[in-house]
Amino acid sequence: MPDAMRTLVHLSDLHFGRTDPKLIEPLIATVQSLAPHVVVVSGDLTQRARAAQFKEARAFLDRLPKPQVVVPGNHDVPLYRIWERFLSPLGKYRRLVSQELEPSFGDAEIAVIGINTARSLTFKDGRINEEQMAAIHRRFDPLPEAVTKIVVTHHPFDLPDQTGDVDLVGRAREAMEVFSRCGVDLLLSGHFHVSEAGDTSGRHPIAGYSALAVQAGTATSTRGRGEENSFNVLRVASDAIAVERMTWDATALAFRHATTERFMRDGARWTECK
Repeated sequence: MPDAMRTLVHLSDLHFGRTDPKLIEPLIATVQSLAPHVVVVSGDLTQRARAAQFKEARAFLDRLPKPQVVVPGNHDVPLYRIWERFLSPLGKYRRLVSQELEPSFGDAEIAVIGINTARSLTFKDGRINEEQMAAIHRRFDPLPEAVTKIVVTHHPFDLPDQTGDVDLVGRAREAMEVFSRCGVDLLLSGHFHVSEAGDTSGRHPIAGYSALAVQAGTATSTRGRGEENSFNVLRVASDAIAVERMTWDATALAFRHATTERFMRDGARWTECK
């Protein structure tokens, strides 16, 4: 693997409190064997934002390689404990998982920013606000073009195989305009428990620009929505990204490579290699 290439492991929708226990050890072993430069977790660490579930999630993260960029999801906000939902929606997350809701990582080749899209006023939807968009622009805009710029959220800005804007993160269109101005390359998210990858030009037509949107399935939850449990491995270079999907093989009791999709950058546009 070329020195300039970076390996990212992209996990999502762990849902501790509703996990399949037999997946945990094989998942940890597989991620460790990949020796990633960074591990990304795009939200929903828990099923119902309970202390015991956050503790399980923290113990799991402690066994994965570092550094990590981990963001919360809507399931990490209490659903039925109304007073907690509105007064301290991510209090347990901060206390038991991380004080940092929007962590970041950067080196000479990649820059990764996590953004918290979970909100107490909605049950499943998410939102990005103007301050978060401004922070992304401020941090990414000065970076060289060769640095691959990556945004991690729980809720997606695009769904390659679906139509309409239902369940996209709030202000997605406005955010995409900001992303185009500071050269965001890659959008990593979860929420739907499905694995997809594609460029953003169909839903978000912006002259001369398209990012690559990558969805991760659920790595450990029993709520697979028709897919096997899975996670993504991304091989990232300045002008090429390979998205490898690792899926659970119930016969072998192991995660196996299933598919690889390849994308190339032409200027500020990412497109799939045919």
